[in-house]
Amino acid sequence: MKSERSLLVLGAGGHGQAVAEAALLSGDWQRVLFVDDRWPQLTESSGIAVVGNLQSAAALSREVDAGIAAVGNNALRQRWQEALIAAQIPLGRVIHPRAWISPRAEIGGGCAVMAMAVVGTNARLGDGVIVNAGAIVDHDAVVADFAHLGVGVSLAGGVQVGAAAWLQAGCSAGYGVVIEPGLVIKPGQALIAKD
Repeated sequence: MKSERSLLVLGAGGHGQAVAEAALLSGDWQRVLFVDDRWPQLTESSGIAVVGNLQSAAALSREVDAGIAAVGNNALRQRWQEALIAAQIPLGRVIHPRAWISPRAEIGGGCAVMAMAVVGTNARLGDGVIVNAGAIVDHDAVVADFAHLGVGVSLAGGVQVGAAAWLQAGCSAGYGVVIEPGLVIKPGQALIAKD
């Protein structure tokens, strides 16, 4: 029988709740705990216990198998993930059971791949990447560390997304497009490769 695995989710807001739910639905995690800076006023979120603030994460290192920083803000997610590493908490990955990941894709530590997302053949996700609900990362695309693909983003084959870039809901990028690090793309914008 598989032993119970526990995941510490940093952030109990909307994205954190979605990540916690996906973690439990996946069957990879049987127990989830939140830490959030609204504790001790906030003691539960979506029926899951909030057991401390972000500074208390290190004290929980023996109680959990891994942790994930679950906040949409790229810079904040990076800082929180660095705090997990400093606390010697291994980085977890959360893959919603209704997402599809190619067996040839590479998924970095601390990634969240949400419902109905697709990560194609030879695609690579760096550390701390969010692939939100319904987003597509097609074959050979690369999404660098702490980038965030919003709901319904579509990346064609070979797209390169720079570190900490944020593609908001409904964006699309055609074959071979390169998106610079830190760039924020407005909702629904289409990007095409320059000739």
